[in-house]
Amino acid sequence: MRVVLAEDSTLLREGLARLLADEGHAVVAAVADADQLVTAVDQHRPDVVVTDVRMPPTNTDDGLRAALEIRHRWPDIAVLVLSQYVEKRYAAKLLADRSEGVGYVLKDRVAQVEDFLDALDRVAAGATALDPEVVRQLMSATSHSDPLNRLTPREREVLHHMAQGHTNATIAERLHVSQSAVEKHVSTIFDKLGLLHVTGYSRRVLAILRYLGS
Repeated sequence: MRVVLAEDSTLLREGLARLLADEGHAVVAAVADADQLVTAVDQHRPDVVVTDVRMPPTNTDDGLRAALEIRHRWPDIAVLVLSQYVEKRYAAKLLADRSEGVGYVLKDRVAQVEDFLDALDRVAAGATALDPEVVRQLMSATSHSDPLNRLTPREREVLHHMAQGHTNATIAERLHVSQSAVEKHVSTIFDKLGLLHVTGYSRRVLAILRYLGS
């Protein structure tokens, strides 16, 4: 796939570019700030963008804001955002419009090459990829009054995998259960979160957003 990479750390940027090239991907641009990122995307129209959250010019959330602009201007381009820390408001912003073709992973995940490449592939294929650590912290932060606490341990486990962007079939493989069992758990999750009869939106996306908003 064709990739535009944005990372202000020269060492990490060059390392990611080499990793992606070794996997057969074409890094059509590798830039160091958010303004260059938007310009590069406009010029090259890649399949996917990989960007850090905190970059120049302000070194705050410039990369995230660039990612949101890219998703608005070029909705067919997938975006994988890298972050040093778990900041759920950033993940929520990325998913607020739509969850297709978007990911939020911690930079530590890059060192686990197979996990990083799997997240990249899922995002490029139009799925959602949330870092497992992001999901774990969101789960542990729920209040006693939160509807998520009505879920059984197995249902929470299924939702944990849903939030990472896995399909029912993949969840079944990971949990060593049948796909029909996963489908039943998903239906129960929707019911307990008050999403069973929701129309007009993806209940899966709404469940993940409920997760992020907890």
